[in-house]
Amino acid sequence: MEIRPTALPGVMLVRASPNEDERGLFARTYDSRSFAAAGLPIEWPQCNTSWNARKGTLRGLHFQAAPRPDAKLVRCTRGRIFDVVVDLRPHSPTFRRWTAAELSEANRDALAIPAGCAHGFLTLEDNCEIFYMMGEVYVPELARGVRWNDPAFAISWPAEPVFISERDKSWPDFVV
Repeated sequence: MEIRPTALPGVMLVRASPNEDERGLFARTYDSRSFAAAGLPIEWPQCNTSWNARKGTLRGLHFQAAPRPDAKLVRCTRGRIFDVVVDLRPHSPTFRRWTAAELSEANRDALAIPAGCAHGFLTLEDNCEIFYMMGEVYVPELARGVRWNDPAFAISWPAEPVFISERDKSWPDFVV
């Protein structure tokens, strides 16, 4: 397993190093010692799965507010997604900047996302399934979001979303 930094501090690309043979493959996708050495969380009290039937489905951009902001480890286990992280940490040198990675069942990559960042994705093909390890349990009254197309972030999505919830369409403009 290889853990590489991205353009945003604390956001890491976690790349599996599969061992393949005639049976298939085996790959470590999480190791507490490696995560700790990279400054990533090692406790994940909740896991979630998101299944998306159609290409062009957008989910996000979501985060959980203080006092229980949530870190995430996100992996696409079926299909292919464009995964986006926006830095909403006010004292970060990359405040309001974003980074993205294509996550897929083929590349087996994951994104480690620190607390204080918003997260979302766009499905690039039908039948995508995403697995999340969460650094906090979900607290509905702390759930927040920012709009996927907010000009404050100028995210370059690879395509216009086709399917998006009313909630995700209606997040207000980001205000500092």
